This record gives sequence, C-alpha cells and structure tokens, in this order.
Amino acid sequence: MRTLAILPMKSFDAAKRRLAPAFGPASRRALAQAMFADVQDSLQRVPGLDSVAVVTADPAAGAAARGERVLVLSDTAQAGQSAAAAIGVSYALAEGFERVLLVPGDTPLLEPGEVAALLRIRRAVSIVPDRHRTGTNALVLTPPDALAPAFGPGSLERHMAAAAAAEVACAVEELPSLMLDVDTAADLSSLIATLAERRGGAPSTRGALRRLERRRRRPAVPA
Repeated sequence: MRTLAILPMKSFDAAKRRLAPAFGPASRRALAQAMFADVQDSLQRVPGLDSVAVVTADPAAGAAARGERVLVLSDTAQAGQSAAAAIGVSYALAEGFERVLLVPGDTPLLEPGEVAALLRIRRAVSIVPDRHRTGTNALVLTPPDALAPAFGPGSLERHMAAAAAAEVACAVEELPSLMLDVDTAADLSSLIATLAERRGGAPSTRGALRRLERRRRRPAVPA
C-alpha cells in the first residue's frame, strides 16, 4: 500500500511562541528546527513509508527537508496545521497514494518501529492522541480522504466524531513516542525528563537542549 507521510511545518521563526517566557526567538527557532530534523530523519527510517511530504511556507524549513524520498509542498495560504495537512492529502490523492500518515514536526521522540507497527494495522482511521488525550498527534487515513483533518484543542473527539459520521472504522492507538509534542514549558520539561531516562534517539533535539542549557547558565556580561 503506497503511503505518504505528511509533515506540516510552520515557519521556524513563528514556532514555539508559548515558550517565550523561558526562551528568546533564536533559542525557540533552534529548538523547532532540531525537533523537525529528528522527526524527519525518523520518518525516513519507517518501513512501509514510500515518501515524506513537508508542507511549509518557510524557505528554511524547505531547505532543511532532505532525503531521497522527501519532497516539499508549498503552503502559500499559511492557514494552520489542518489546512497544511489538506495540501498534503490533495497531493497524495493526485499522485495515487492509498494512505497517509499525518504527524507534527515537534514529536522528536518518534520511534520508527512504533510507527511501522501502526501502519501494519489495516483500518480506515487510526488516531494517536497527545499525552493529555484530548488533542491529536498523528492520523493514519486510508484512503487519504477518509476524513478531513481538524487539528487543534479537542481534536481527538472531533476526529472520532468525523469517523463516526463517515461510517468508517476508527480506533485510538496510544504510541508513547508520538504522544509528547512540545508546546508549553511543561511539555518541554517532560521531554527533557524522558530524554534523560533513555539512551539514544532525538540527537538534534538533545544537542539543541544542551546548547540552550549552557546559554541559560552563562553569566551576564557586566555593563
């Protein structure tokens, strides 16, 4: 079954604004770019994925998209994650993909083995919730237009309702490596704690966090 992973990515400069109380724009940009790199690299190691489509309006994100099976789709409208996902879905349908996997660019713990297991489930709709079990961190849609993506707060219930309305098979799959996205300081603390407990994985994110920690400890330069 031909499968396209769709990775919507807003501008690195606009990412992670809810972390502004702790980090300046340059630090937030570096962290967003590092997480995106880890997600993209992990997706390319998932058996069963044919291609990865990065949907973005940011030239820097487009330039960071790399790999033989990676392509960039332009998000000219910049109307949010759901609209960006729809761009990827339209491309998948036009190119004859039979299934799509929608994932965000801020889930750096993503493990290829877990995603491969998810793809082995033959079902119209599989939903991976966030760690609060209210939002949606991943969708598998077979066919790609099985339902219209509707991300954001409360999206888990929305996606389940949409699947019920479309009368297609749907189930929630809790994949630990995909349930932690980073929007708030609490999310970031959970990510740091999780990385400290495990060896390997998310190398770009680990490096970015080490650099941010060193920067925060650096003494102020006297006036």
